[in-house]
Amino acid sequence: MKFTVSKTAVLLSIPILLSACGENDSNSSQEENVGEALEYTITGIEPGSGTAEIARKALEEYDNLNGWDIQESSTAGMLTELGQAIDNEEPIVVTGWTPHYMFELYDLKMLEDPLNVFGGEEGINTLTRTGLEEDMPEAFEILDRFEWNTEHMQEVMLEALERDFEDVTTEWVDNNRDLVDEWTEGIDDVDGTPFELGSIPWDTERSSANVLARVLEEKGYDVTITNLDPAVIYQALNLGEVDATAGAWLPTTAGAFMETYGENIVDLGPNLTGTVIGYVVPTYMEDINSIEDLPAKD
Repeated sequence: MKFTVSKTAVLLSIPILLSACGENDSNSSQEENVGEALEYTITGIEPGSGTAEIARKALEEYDNLNGWDIQESSTAGMLTELGQAIDNEEPIVVTGWTPHYMFELYDLKMLEDPLNVFGGEEGINTLTRTGLEEDMPEAFEILDRFEWNTEHMQEVMLEALERDFEDVTTEWVDNNRDLVDEWTEGIDDVDGTPFELGSIPWDTERSSANVLARVLEEKGYDVTITNLDPAVIYQALNLGEVDATAGAWLPTTAGAFMETYGENIVDLGPNLTGTVIGYVVPTYMEDINSIEDLPAKD
């Protein structure tokens, strides 16, 4: 399309340009207001977890986050803060991950991570102690076959908000019998063999641990789920104090733990793929789409 530029057009363009400058100033002011409203603080989770460590590393890698801080709390505390902010349509940035039921409850978006500090997509892997294949070949084979998807996990997590995990996963196993049969077909039953399943007290890990516990119990195992801190569970596997876990976020989130304790741990690979961790905001924060959009602190 061609335009003829006249003196009138030039004169008319002056207020338009001034208006555009005003819009840019307004956008900049809005970004600064977001930072001030947040007190340049990101709402985090438990200190010492792989997710928390990477979230703090991002503060060091992004120049615009110089002067920002992370308020480390607990996952439950983070979710409470997130819910309260959304109820009041206030700005908030949290450390988040998917799969998680918060993405079912709220309209959220994961901020783009152009420096790839959070490592992109990961898998949730199943790990066992060394020697489990020889000691309990039936359980080892079930663990090796165990594979589900994000929708499965989020369905369990969402149902477990109102009900006990054991009841929810018993029902889930019954309702997904075709998939469960793929994990157990041709595997012999056992008679009350004790099995120690390690887990982390987060809903993602509680979901996979309880589903596996129900399946192993159907095959005759006497399963105990032991909840441990993220670092401790890798130590326990290394020492043979637990038999397995299905909640290892790799290669990034739990990578440091595997480097330290992985010598006597068998990695069976991912039971769920496409997981992502990062900074998360409500979708109503329309101008914040990337970590680099967070305003620098003067």
